[in-house]
Amino acid sequence: MVDPLSAWWAQQLVLCDWAFSPDPTAVEPALAVQRLADMEVADRCELGWRLIEAFSPGSVNPVGHLESLELLALAVAAGWLPAEQARAWVARIAADICAHCNSLEDWLTVLRQARSALGWERGEDGFLAACEALAALEREGAGITWDLLAETVRRLPQAPLWPSAPEAQAWRLRAAFAPALVSGAEEALDAPQSRAFLAEEWQVHDRDGLVRQLLWLAGQGDRYAWDLDAVRVLEAAGDAREAWLAGQKGETLATAKVLLGFVERGETLEWAAWDWLRLVDLAYAGLALGWLEADEAEAFAHHALDLITRRYSDWVAVATAYQRGRSLFEGRDRMGELHRDWALLLQSPASPWRLPLNALQDEASREASRRAMRGWRADPRHWVLALASVREPELLLRQGPVPTLSEAVRQEARHYLQEVLGLYPDDGVDGLARYWLPAQAHHLNQLAADADHGALPSLVTPFGQPGAEGLAQRDALRGCSRFSATVHMAEKYAFYLQMAGDSEDFVAEGLARLAESLRGVLCHFYPDARRLLNAWACWEAALPEPPLEQSTPVSLAHEIRWHRDDPGSPFHWLDWQISAGWQEPGPRLSLPRFTALALVGPLNGGAWSEPLPESDREVAAIREWIDGHYGLQEAEGLREFLDFLLSAGDRQEYQINYAPYTLNAARLASEIATLESDDCSEEERNHLLRLKRVRDNDASCNAFDMAAWDIAQAVDLAIAGRQLQWLSEAQFTAALDRAAALAASHYSSWQAYARGLYAGFSFFMGETEERGAFLKSFREAMVSWLTGAPPLAGPWASLDFPGARPRHWAPMHIDTLPGDARTLH
Repeated sequence: MVDPLSAWWAQQLVLCDWAFSPDPTAVEPALAVQRLADMEVADRCELGWRLIEAFSPGSVNPVGHLESLELLALAVAAGWLPAEQARAWVARIAADICAHCNSLEDWLTVLRQARSALGWERGEDGFLAACEALAALEREGAGITWDLLAETVRRLPQAPLWPSAPEAQAWRLRAAFAPALVSGAEEALDAPQSRAFLAEEWQVHDRDGLVRQLLWLAGQGDRYAWDLDAVRVLEAAGDAREAWLAGQKGETLATAKVLLGFVERGETLEWAAWDWLRLVDLAYAGLALGWLEADEAEAFAHHALDLITRRYSDWVAVATAYQRGRSLFEGRDRMGELHRDWALLLQSPASPWRLPLNALQDEASREASRRAMRGWRADPRHWVLALASVREPELLLRQGPVPTLSEAVRQEARHYLQEVLGLYPDDGVDGLARYWLPAQAHHLNQLAADADHGALPSLVTPFGQPGAEGLAQRDALRGCSRFSATVHMAEKYAFYLQMAGDSEDFVAEGLARLAESLRGVLCHFYPDARRLLNAWACWEAALPEPPLEQSTPVSLAHEIRWHRDDPGSPFHWLDWQISAGWQEPGPRLSLPRFTALALVGPLNGGAWSEPLPESDREVAAIREWIDGHYGLQEAEGLREFLDFLLSAGDRQEYQINYAPYTLNAARLASEIATLESDDCSEEERNHLLRLKRVRDNDASCNAFDMAAWDIAQAVDLAIAGRQLQWLSEAQFTAALDRAAALAASHYSSWQAYARGLYAGFSFFMGETEERGAFLKSFREAMVSWLTGAPPLAGPWASLDFPGARPRHWAPMHIDTLPGDARTLH
């Protein structure tokens, strides 16, 4: 039985100068390929464009339809297109013709009117002869009547023109560059220029490089920098905007001008489609080149579709956003060309974009893509990369397979570790534990809780009041009470881990173990990416960190919020499962231990962690300090001196040699006069200076108990002794316990302790040119430690003094130190 549609197809090919054949696709494959090339169709991409172009909204396109019928026959013969798919296209062409022409004569009239556009060399007579031949075929029964054609088309089920399997639907997005006619892809037919394009434009030469680029497009792309620039421009006034523009150079200047134009005319500042459509294009190229398996490429394409459908409601929004991104990338505003560039895809009845955007993705494909994206970022290394990338955005180009680092990158990392952190290869992986500071997080959490309840320490201290900047930081903590502060410390730790890995001087397995520990901690305190990023943004806004090159604090809050709000950010695609036996990267102090360490005060720049044994290099520096200040050269001498400080110390010297003078002013004056009347040895000179301080009650030395001076020195030396391994863990603990007990027996508060500490520091300091500066600096430190302004100066403001009644409010979460009786459960 004759197939009416195939017969009509063959009949129409007569108008294309074909000899009639019942099978319109009966052409030798090689000849079909050659004829396609003669028609300037070298691959399936061009074939797809020709087919789409043949359909004009609201009218019939005789030239395009005839060409399409010929191309379809050749494509099937060449093996480019499955016969069933070609038949679907033929049926759609026939339906379009029947919708505009009521008879064969109508169709031939349309063809005659378009004959000049057909470009036939036979001219009028040849065209008329072809039309007459077509009519003759119908009369002879070789063709079909118009009514039969219309009825056949009406009864045929509407077959899809484009691949219809659920997993193939995401390839419709690729039509932004070239339509994908079939589900699979071959380099020669579907991406003939891809290999050179990837190498020249993307510097991608293999599978690993492609995967890294795909993950970058999904998770950051060009939009990251543009989005941040847009925020800054919106926040800036007119003069500030001009200053920002003036600071741009080279290619970035052209982009900045386009962006500024968008802002000034009220253009929507959104362009993520620029990245996500290119993600589909590169995934398709990877499939065609054989670098990606079909399921891998489809997962990337569906990931792009997932992201796009979260951001955009329809195809027009996608195209418009892409056009904005292209404008920024090229440094030329192309928004006026939007209709010209996108009308075909948005308006052609045969466009792959005729299907509604939100109807493309089924749940199974969406979930498969999400599993795949999490799979690419499943290892803990991606947690470190994500956290560290907020400070160094280029790190997100390393997602996926581990790249080979250049010597320049390794040297830069080594320089940072050694010059900024003081971390050297001989410190080993264990040396990184000193940068894990849960006690610091506890301190910030406590200050935030107290701030929320109006229970922060008084700003009035015996040493003055805090500066405006420190006070502003303390006041800002009120808004952070809902969020655990661990991320504020952990993100810096992650950056240090990244630098250690980049240096390649530390054992990779050890770094991987620390990364897994970091992941476990963050999953424990933050249930998802949004919670973590909200916490980080809040703490970052309150406590911006000044970069090394300048003193003005620069907040990363905008960068953090970008990751929170962008659905493609790698933070949303990490493994958030809590491991059953998770452990922290370093020890977590108990609250009593932290309090005892805090007794060191400003003598040590904030003892936020348990002292650990140091490397040989640091040991030499510590020994030199101990020898220079205390004349201690070995462990036994240090232990004896610790015992002396905690049993008697400098306070005993004051009580024996100086306190009696407070009861006999005449004797004190006589002693001073005697010493001033003759040359003094260095020892006598120090004695004279101290007598004068007693006479003047300098720093209230006669009024306050100076045991704090001995306690602080003892804790400081105990820390050093532990770092030198001159004290065992038990000996160190015993020293801290004695120090805490001594403090509790002498003082009732940190303020009283601070008075005693400052009195002792001032009284026993020698007379030097820097004495005034030292005392001023120490007073300022005391103010900061007592008031918590700035918050990270020291921990006194968050801790109850040893033996004192608790006065602090419980934080609203579980991020506290063990030994805190107020911990919430």
